[in-house]
Amino acid sequence: MKEYKYKINGNTYKVAVGDIEGNVARVEVNGVGYNVELEPAKAATVKSVQSTRPAAAPRTATGDKIISKPSATGTTASVTAPLPGVVLSIPVNVGQAVKAADTVLLLEAMKMENAIHAGRDGVVKEILVNAGDSVLEGAPLITIE
Repeated sequence: MKEYKYKINGNTYKVAVGDIEGNVARVEVNGVGYNVELEPAKAATVKSVQSTRPAAAPRTATGDKIISKPSATGTTASVTAPLPGVVLSIPVNVGQAVKAADTVLLLEAMKMENAIHAGRDGVVKEILVNAGDSVLEGAPLITIE
């Protein structure tokens, strides 16, 4: 039996809880025994969770995927560092014409060399870093016009 002391409205009660069979508990209050009927436990409610799925990619009337490519305009664009690292070499010069797939910079990150590509056709307008510079992710490296 577990015994407890309660103080209700200034009166102290010594309560001992005995065996519980089904929904009836044997309780003794200040030496007087009682059979206490317990309320049945409420059933836990289960909420259904709906997983959200990404919408399907848009398609044309023929069913082909719509892929938008950035159009090359006459504006300038920066080639940025995709991850933090150290600039190993810059194989291009200011004024040099480059294609989108050309390597414009070699970046060492986590002891691996990463070739950074131009990403668009154009002419190298400005080189913003030097070999040996440490750069953070997203830092502008080269400007292409």
